[in-house]
Parts: sequence; C-alpha cells; structure tokens
Amino acid sequence: MKSILLIGLGRFGRHIAIKLDELNHQVMAVDNNESRVEAVLPYVRNAQIGDATNEDFIRSLGVRNFDVCIVAIGDNFQSSLETTSLLKELGAKFVVSRAARDVHAKFLLRNGADDVVYPEKQLAIWTAIRYSADHILEYIELDEEHAIFEIMIPEAWVGKTVGELDIRNNHHINIMAFKQNGALDLSIRSDTKIPEGSTMLVLGSIRDIQKCFHI
Repeated sequence: MKSILLIGLGRFGRHIAIKLDELNHQVMAVDNNESRVEAVLPYVRNAQIGDATNEDFIRSLGVRNFDVCIVAIGDNFQSSLETTSLLKELGAKFVVSRAARDVHAKFLLRNGADDVVYPEKQLAIWTAIRYSADHILEYIELDEEHAIFEIMIPEAWVGKTVGELDIRNNHHINIMAFKQNGALDLSIRSDTKIPEGSTMLVLGSIRDIQKCFHI
C-alpha cells in the first residue's frame, strides 16, 4: 500500500482515483474545483479544495510524506508546470506529471517531474497497433522499442512444442504465457505444447514481433 497525493481531478484524475482505490492505496486528492473534489470523495481517504500553485497550501499537505505525487492537471499547462516544480522544491519523493504535448513533457521533466504520462499519445499508439491487425488482442508498450502483445496463435504453431519452434532463437521473442478463457498459464517450458483455442502473450522488440506475426 502506498500513500499518494493526486492533484487535478478532471476525468483523467478521477479515473486514477478510482483505480487507486481498487488497488487499496491511500489517496489524498486535491483540486481547486469543489464539485470535482466531491465527486471523488467515495474513492479517497482525504480531499482538499485548494490552489496547487500556492506554496503555503502545498506545504501544508506535507508532500514529503507521500510515496508518489501525481499531477493530473490537463487543462492548464502553466499550473501543471508550477505545481510540478513546487512539489519537487518542497521535497516530494517521486513526481509523475501529465503532459498533453511532446514539448510539455520536456519542460515537465526539466522542472521536477521524475516521470511523465502522456495519455492521449499513449492511447493513440495503443489504438493504432491494436486495431490495425486482426490478430492482436492486447498491447502493452514497455519502452520505445519493446512491448508485450497478446496475439492469436498461428495455426501452424498449434500442437508443436516451444522447443521445436525455437521461437527465442528464430524470432528473438519470448512466450510469456498462454491465455484461455481469461486464465493465464505461465508454466512455459521447452516441452510445452502450443495449445489450440488459446492466445499467447509474447515479449520482445516491436520490430521483431511485427516481423514474426506479419503485423
């Protein structure tokens, strides 16, 4: 369980609050809009209405006590930048800030953010990859070059063992799991047979995966 300060409670921030609550983390939520704060009260331990660019207000929150500070402000980049910088100046351990443009991400990283999330860009990439090929069911980007794909198993692979296919050497990718009816089988060995009616999770460079499965 982590203690998390969440600043900015628009749609993006509200979804973060709901998910953090599902994961049983302790959340302090902040926004300058009273109705937004009221909307997340069922999902957070504490919430305050205030201006996150005000040093006295931010100082009163005790930012050093939080494991992670998330700046989810999406409609005012100046406020996001000032809040990010202020959190770091006041000793925040780890600051994650939302960016809406590439240039925003660069400025945030230069001014105190330890990491940046760019939801529109990240979701756009996911959508393009997920729906541009019929046999891709899920896609998780790990960095600019590597990803995990949930993909339909080629018919020619069914019934053969992982060792027979020698996928790691021939295609430079790793089979992480097979998935059937929502259940994952992670016990992958060289003598494991490729099952019928399943999908598989593969890990590797995006280029190698695209080449292997003709994406």
